[in-house]
Amino acid sequence: MNKAMIIGNIGNDPELRFTKNGSVPMATFTVATTERWKDEDGNRQEHTEWHNVVAWGGLAVVCGEHLHKGDKIHVEGKLSTRKRQDRDGSIRYTTEIIAREMEMLGGKKDIGSPAPAEAIDGPPLPEDMPF
Repeated sequence: MNKAMIIGNIGNDPELRFTKNGSVPMATFTVATTERWKDEDGNRQEHTEWHNVVAWGGLAVVCGEHLHKGDKIHVEGKLSTRKRQDRDGSIRYTTEIIAREMEMLGGKKDIGSPAPAEAIDGPPLPEDMPF
């Protein structure tokens, strides 16, 4: 099973783009998750991990229109690793969470209770999507 679940804060406003033919929306953004603990000497420690998130279809539109840097969210999806070649010819790998569900959490901006974004219908996704 390939399932990822994170709760964290958005690191940048989502970037909403469309596939080459302009029919399918895609949003990309980062989410920071922070782990806190006390070490053996009782000192507080902290580690922040940054996650790349990609949303498609109706979920991408919701993310692009309603999420902003600093917002706290819950994302569920699957991990996907892409291989690409950079300008120097080196092979690079990028691991992303392909979001299937997103929930906005807490804060003054939310009105009412958050709703799972999977309930939002979008256009059908093309067969050549990377997931």
